[in-house]
Amino acid sequence: MTTNRKPSELLQALSQEKIVAIIRGIPDGKGDATAQALFEGGVVFLEVTLNTDGALGMISRFRERYEGRMRIGAGTVLDLDQAKEAAAAGAEYIISPNLDEEVVRFGVERGLDVWPGTMTPTEIVRAYKAGASAVKVFPMGSLGVNYLKEIRAPLNHIPMVATGGVNLQNIRTVLDAGAVAVGLGGNLVDKKLVAEGKFDELRKLAQAYSDEVKGIGRA
Repeated sequence: MTTNRKPSELLQALSQEKIVAIIRGIPDGKGDATAQALFEGGVVFLEVTLNTDGALGMISRFRERYEGRMRIGAGTVLDLDQAKEAAAAGAEYIISPNLDEEVVRFGVERGLDVWPGTMTPTEIVRAYKAGASAVKVFPMGSLGVNYLKEIRAPLNHIPMVATGGVNLQNIRTVLDAGAVAVGLGGNLVDKKLVAEGKFDELRKLAQAYSDEVKGIGRA
């Protein structure tokens, strides 16, 4: 059961795109311009964390606006009630910093991918057995890429999304270590650029990440 599971359609798309951009703490009034800049820069997977003001409204708007062009999910989903709110708002997938098996079961029942936060091998296996289509290995910035390499050796049948500490300089290294994708917060969704309204610079930054994972290496 654990070794031969067919990846979901969403996970297959994620393994092609390799980047989940994370909107966290962006003012609601600048959310739409932020999403547009990321989209124009080649980002397909966009996660809005529920501890962002107006998160549910953003998820609903982005789902409608980018239908068929972006995959919109909810992040920092800590419990079942939040998972239900995220699903009602139209989230296509649910990402958490923690493992809550109720949330995973809810996602399985609703046909939503759930990528819970895990750190230890025990958590990773528990999450996958519960029905998570992938796990978020977090906090990657503290654990380091060698940790990812080591846990991939016995657990390479479980797709892992590395989140935390990933930047333009190390993203290839993290992907080469076996991550199916990476979660990118402030290193991509730069709050300073957003606050200053420099959305063209944000678009260029997104394009640099998109090019890097596609191996183009263009500046």
